[in-house]
Amino acid sequence: MDDEEDPIVEEIPVFLSKNLQDSLYLFQYPTKTELPNHDESVIINCCVKPFTQEVKVDFALNIDSKHYDRFKGEQFAVAADGKNTFGAAPTKGGERPTYKRGIMDKQAFTSTRSLTDISKYIVGIYTDKEVHLSPLTSIVQLRPALSHFDKEDKRKKAEQKAQNDDVDDDEVLQQVTVKFARDKGAASKKTKEERGTYDSFVQRIVDEPWCETYWHARATPTAELERQKLYATNHQSNLSLTLNPGDYLQKLLPYDENVQKVDESSELLPVYNKAMLKTMPLLDQLRVLLKDARMLSFGDVLEILMEQADPHVTPEKVLALLPQVGILLNGNWVPKSEVVFPEKMLSHANGVSAEQMIRARDYILYRFSRTACLYRTQVMSATQLPPAETFDVLRTVGKVNTTKRWELLLPPDKEFEQKHPELVQRQELHWRASEQYYNEMDWAKETKRVRKRSTRKSESQSSTAMPPPATTTSAEA
Repeated sequence: MDDEEDPIVEEIPVFLSKNLQDSLYLFQYPTKTELPNHDESVIINCCVKPFTQEVKVDFALNIDSKHYDRFKGEQFAVAADGKNTFGAAPTKGGERPTYKRGIMDKQAFTSTRSLTDISKYIVGIYTDKEVHLSPLTSIVQLRPALSHFDKEDKRKKAEQKAQNDDVDDDEVLQQVTVKFARDKGAASKKTKEERGTYDSFVQRIVDEPWCETYWHARATPTAELERQKLYATNHQSNLSLTLNPGDYLQKLLPYDENVQKVDESSELLPVYNKAMLKTMPLLDQLRVLLKDARMLSFGDVLEILMEQADPHVTPEKVLALLPQVGILLNGNWVPKSEVVFPEKMLSHANGVSAEQMIRARDYILYRFSRTACLYRTQVMSATQLPPAETFDVLRTVGKVNTTKRWELLLPPDKEFEQKHPELVQRQELHWRASEQYYNEMDWAKETKRVRKRSTRKSESQSSTAMPPPATTTSAEA
């Protein structure tokens, strides 16, 4: 669409203010309509729990209003505290009375968090043709708390329990049955530990003390000073809009030289960006590229290095270092198994060691050098790996085709093999040196299958005194 058909009406600058990013709460009143205005309400008390981000606000009630039932208000006060607390001195160390005046003169509102993730929500102010945005700390919903009813129920239960304790225990005889619970082992222990962790977390929330705060009305000078913090004071961020795309991206995501690297032996794999790749030696760059891409042609390796890392890198230098971290397979390069499965690494499914995974992957690479396709069951039988680990190893070099067989990720690169016959010959010598070992793996698989059949056969003929001669012949073959 042309600019003439959709003209720019007005450009409005947008600023971000972080002055209140750790203390800006948004209050919602889902039980109130838009008619009552809380700006003119009288706040008796206000408390906050910083850890759980809970808020409690006590709004004063107009007990002199003609719409207020004083008799009912006095009944609520007596029901909550158990007695008339008007003019009574508070007991030392005792619980504070709910209503000090002996009448329900306030209404408490407690908060619940409506959203757990508020990173997508902000508040904004539009003034003087500018928009100022401020991130929120929490969004809470304030609802009436009927704590006076809870106190009444609690007190009645305590009184009833005290009356029942006065009854002589000898008058009532009951049969007692003793049951012993069986130990459910590690599962039961784990469940208790998880429950204990959750219970301790809930108890921590309950035990967190309320912090009393000051409530400043909208028209007070203190509230006006806090409201001014919603405006951004630094307007230099407009200069970023005049930068070119490359400089703007660098300013938005600057590279930190002190980035903490992830240990290769840990479960988390390191993540490298373009800036980190430039700081690595060429050998490490090749190791990262082959491990991430799984299989690359030499042309792709050279192109990525020249565009992302070093535009002056030479093909001769790359070819000299590639065999140290990669294996030439049908003209393409794949990472060595030691690069894919570092030492002390365990598989995610069954905890298979890195040594077994490396052994299985080397077998797969050898078989792909001799054949174009493999069956997953064939690899499982030869390597004795579980199904999940076999799938993980095959994914490092292959993919499933339409015939449900595994083939290499890239087609053979005959042109590279013709240009560099010495590398092809060197790799072939390596395959021939290991050929006997991999053939023994297949032979062990066939032997195990024959022995299993001979066992079944001997079991079926267990009634005869002479063992079957066919078993020894087939096993030796």
